Amino acid sequence: MDFVALPKVELHAHLSGSISRECLHDIWLQKKARGETTLEDPLIEMPAGKFDYDLETFFPLFSKYIYELCNDLPSLIQTTNSVLSTFSSDGVAYLELRTTPRAIPSANITKDDYIQTILSCIAAANSSPASKMKTNLILSIDRRNNLPTAVEVVFLALKYRSQGVVAIDLCGDPAVGDVSIFAPAFKQAREANLPITIHFAESPASSTPEELWCLLEYMPQRIGHVINVPDDVKEEIVKRKLGLELCLSCNVHAKMITGTYGDHHFGWWRGKGCPIALSTDDVGVFGSSLSNEYRLIAEHFNLNRADICELARSAIDTIFGTEEDKQRLRGVMWK
Repeated sequence: MDFVALPKVELHAHLSGSISRECLHDIWLQKKARGETTLEDPLIEMPAGKFDYDLETFFPLFSKYIYELCNDLPSLIQTTNSVLSTFSSDGVAYLELRTTPRAIPSANITKDDYIQTILSCIAAANSSPASKMKTNLILSIDRRNNLPTAVEVVFLALKYRSQGVVAIDLCGDPAVGDVSIFAPAFKQAREANLPITIHFAESPASSTPEELWCLLEYMPQRIGHVINVPDDVKEEIVKRKLGLELCLSCNVHAKMITGTYGDHHFGWWRGKGCPIALSTDDVGVFGSSLSNEYRLIAEHFNLNRADICELARSAIDTIFGTEEDKQRLRGVMWK
């Protein structure tokens, strides 16, 4: 089966984590030539073939490296365009890209500038006659944020809703932060009918019953990772038929699960009635495209062509796009 040609839906992809090493290297070369960086070459910092970043090494890679390198509008535009092009080339028919709004004071970039720049790249890609992919944007609240920052993310999401922002996300290092402080922000989002997706039970540290039930009280339509989930919480998820964003390679490489691909909890969730969207999470870090995720699922769970097409289509109803977007996908995705 041609997994690249298979039209696919990608719902859990972080912008900064989806930048290829080659793109980062190109930006580094430009900045090095202008004397604008003292950072190590990305190809040394993130060697080709190294994908075994765990939760201890993963987050510093962003705060201490990728954000430092991509710290102006030209690099933001180059990386966004590169990420969009990569997903499109991989046969993605619909993409929801997510990012935490970032101000970059050193370059006089506000959070509004940051969001507008990404949205303009997305708008240009969406309107390109050659493009078969539609992209929308999700704005993320980081677990490390305080409540005013989280409320600001909701405000920004609502402000840019008519320009392609479709939802908010809760993400970040699962070992830090108290998610209960964000209740007013999520209440505001719900009251404005702004969809919600949440990183859920990603690590043992973020999988206490208190945290999981608190997150479910925020009424997300989708949840991501869903790894360390106790039985009573599983029952609730199944009862609500929440959309699940499952990231196979990321979970294996980062040792977020015990075992390997065939041990992934996709096997448990499949057939439980919750729509599943296979996703890449951070393709730039973990090196597995969405087409490769489908290939791995087919191989390790013995799925035939009909199973794969059904799995790919199951994500359609959980997208945060318009009814028109869903209708288009029902037409283009294989049966």
